[in-house]
Amino acid sequence: MTEIARGERITPEDDRYPSLLEGYNHRFTGSPDYVGLVTSTDEVVTAVEEAVAAGKRIVVRSGGHCFEDFTSSPDVEVLVDLSRMNSVSYDERLAAFAIEGGANLEQVYTELHKGWGVTVPAGTCFEVGVGGHFTAGGYGHLSRRDGLVVDHLYAVEVVTVDASGKARVTIATREPDDPHRDLWWAHTGGGGGNFGIVTRYWMRRPGDRPATAADALPQAPARMLRADVSWSWDTIDAHALTTLLRNYGTWYEQNSAPDSPYKQLWTNLIVTHRSAGGFGMTAVIDADVHDAEGLLTAHLEAVVAGTGVEPTVTREEVDWMGTWLPSYSWPSDPRGRYKNKAGYLRKGFTEHQLDALYRRLSQSDYSNPMACLVLTGFGGEVNAVAPDATAVAQRDCVLKASYSAFWQSAEEDDHHIAWAREFYRDVYAETGGVPVPDEVNDGSYIGYPDVDLASPEWNTSGVGWQALYYKGNYPRLQQVKRRYDPRDVFRHGLSVELPG
Repeated sequence: MTEIARGERITPEDDRYPSLLEGYNHRFTGSPDYVGLVTSTDEVVTAVEEAVAAGKRIVVRSGGHCFEDFTSSPDVEVLVDLSRMNSVSYDERLAAFAIEGGANLEQVYTELHKGWGVTVPAGTCFEVGVGGHFTAGGYGHLSRRDGLVVDHLYAVEVVTVDASGKARVTIATREPDDPHRDLWWAHTGGGGGNFGIVTRYWMRRPGDRPATAADALPQAPARMLRADVSWSWDTIDAHALTTLLRNYGTWYEQNSAPDSPYKQLWTNLIVTHRSAGGFGMTAVIDADVHDAEGLLTAHLEAVVAGTGVEPTVTREEVDWMGTWLPSYSWPSDPRGRYKNKAGYLRKGFTEHQLDALYRRLSQSDYSNPMACLVLTGFGGEVNAVAPDATAVAQRDCVLKASYSAFWQSAEEDDHHIAWAREFYRDVYAETGGVPVPDEVNDGSYIGYPDVDLASPEWNTSGVGWQALYYKGNYPRLQQVKRRYDPRDVFRHGLSVELPG
């Protein structure tokens, strides 16, 4: 008789239980009946089947870096933890890199770089798990050069549950004749926890089968030219900040085409609240790019033009894997509590939005050095892909914006959450408090989930959260949901709904 592969069940009586519930956002801590600590796809199948048979609510976690309570909701009874499934290897059969669903970005970057000198255009926070990051689309400092992570997704291995409650393993590829191609497509930006448990990703460039492993993914940079720019709030008034932000948006409007030489350059502008005393921007470009120094200088000059303020600028050439990436990771705080909201930008902010940004970030009756606006470079090769080719519909945007507050005490939750909500609503007051797709805005990013978009209190636009995240791709995602998760086993506060 064949022995059934079972992972460990970690119950509340086990000393390991509390640490397995630790996530990025400490506003949310779950209390499941047990944590299924799995090490193989077969163990995932067993964990899922047993939970479904027992009528237990089941969720999956890769890195635990979710902004909302999707894996720690009070009604979750079984948490499947993939963290021990973290291998990275090259699969000769599929001519693609196989990455297990529990790997984090540090493991992925390190293994790909050490083994083959290649990389993926993913994020800079090393603790982020690939499970949620890849399924949301995945982006980072190389995305203007190389596109989104999912533009390099060749296949997924997914544990799904059919109408009878049986768990099945399906490998879905991007090949046009694959009968499960829609399942692959749903994982190119459809978000995590919607259709099943992804146990393995296979990554390779779009196009023909690569001849060697070194040809399967983009080459990693050797060294980066980096500029760190800082401003003191003592020198900043409304004119200076709005001019700076206007310049930043205009530059990205003008330099984000797939054929722009500036697609090699990426910047991240983090404007912290005035109570922080200052704010800054990081800019990086592959040091081997032609005229890298000139491209970087021209960008910096364009951003500060007309502000009347000279920032402090430091430049250095640094090793990509050993210096730049680790220095930019943002590890989880052991007491960190967060509220995050987001929006895509097709163009720079409107004048109303610029005024609102200054007003809220310089607000004198609110103090939080970790409250901020983050504007991250987008576009370039990201915009070379059609909006329906993957589940990521936002394919003509130039920036991503996030609006965040961070604090450590539960007693301060209401205060800081209220500020973040009012900040966001003020910025998008012209469109019902949310970034309704129009000439300037283009909805939000499911990788930064915000359940307020589903609340009529905070979304008065008349446009549902489904359209804000997925636009015209949502009905197709619903059809995939009906085929592969007809019992709605995999769900959370913003999960894809079964079609009516």
